[in-house]
Amino acid sequence: MFRRRPIRRALRPLRGTSRRGAPQALITANQMLESGNYQEAAERFEAIARTAETSGGLRAPQFYLQAGRARILAGQIEAGLAHLKYGLSLFVKHGEWLHLRRASRRVVAELNERGLVDAAEEITAWLNGAMPADSQNFPETTPARKPVLPTHCPSCGAALRPDEVDWLDDITAECAYCGSPVREDN
Repeated sequence: MFRRRPIRRALRPLRGTSRRGAPQALITANQMLESGNYQEAAERFEAIARTAETSGGLRAPQFYLQAGRARILAGQIEAGLAHLKYGLSLFVKHGEWLHLRRASRRVVAELNERGLVDAAEEITAWLNGAMPADSQNFPETTPARKPVLPTHCPSCGAALRPDEVDWLDDITAECAYCGSPVREDN
């Protein structure tokens, strides 16, 4: 009897990019988040975040933010907010002001969209105290013409947001979760 292979189109690397081999745990967590299995996605992202933080990984804040997002989507607001604040505080700890500014915009916008206005205001107030006065002067690194990126990273499956990625050059962005280079959809 023949077994069919699952289609991995969304996880296939783009032509011209190198596949770094995103960890299976990250791929699975992203798949669970996309499929609406928020509770399990949150648990997976929490484990990935703890591991990344323990090993000194600079991507730990992103994983805590995803864990918080998944908790909120699962209806666990307090646990979600704790992860969101912790993820943002790691950006502060590492002096990643540009990443903090980008991530905080998304966090506040998503909280407001969900009707969690008090939580959004709480995070905004915390951010106003945490950001240095000259943080608005840090330049955004975006190409003159933004290429149209795929909606998800071809290596790990994470959602890509063109206004939040780091641009390596005029046509290549870096996935915030696995670090893979991502180019325009062709």
